Amino acid sequence: MSDQDPKRKLDDLDAKLTAYKAGRKVDKAHQEEHYSQANIAWRMVTEMVAGLGIGFGIGFGLDVLLGTKPFLMVVFALLGVAAGIKVMLRTAKEVQASMSPGAAGTGPGGVTGKSPGAGDEDSARETGADEGKRDGD
Repeated sequence: MSDQDPKRKLDDLDAKLTAYKAGRKVDKAHQEEHYSQANIAWRMVTEMVAGLGIGFGIGFGLDVLLGTKPFLMVVFALLGVAAGIKVMLRTAKEVQASMSPGAAGTGPGGVTGKSPGAGDEDSARETGADEGKRDGD
């Protein structure tokens, strides 16, 4: 009985730990969702600042090399802002697609936005409508 008693205690402890971890995951998921939103926001801010900084740096460097002091710095800073906005929009699409799979960027016909049976070869290929047809049939 002495040998079974520690094994039984370990099994009981393992069951308690498993139940505790299972109960704790529910609370943690809510916190992770909150932090994931903050992470997404910081990611977008970082992408915007990085685009601006890289554009500014390239423009300033070219201005120093070519002697066109403010011109290229302004042009590349604006290009950097445009690149940062483009990357932010791409990130927003990724987030939207991950939050509601199948809803982002899709039209009534699926991924391509074409309606089924639109009459072109692609829709027939996607739906399998010409399956079984041969060149002489």
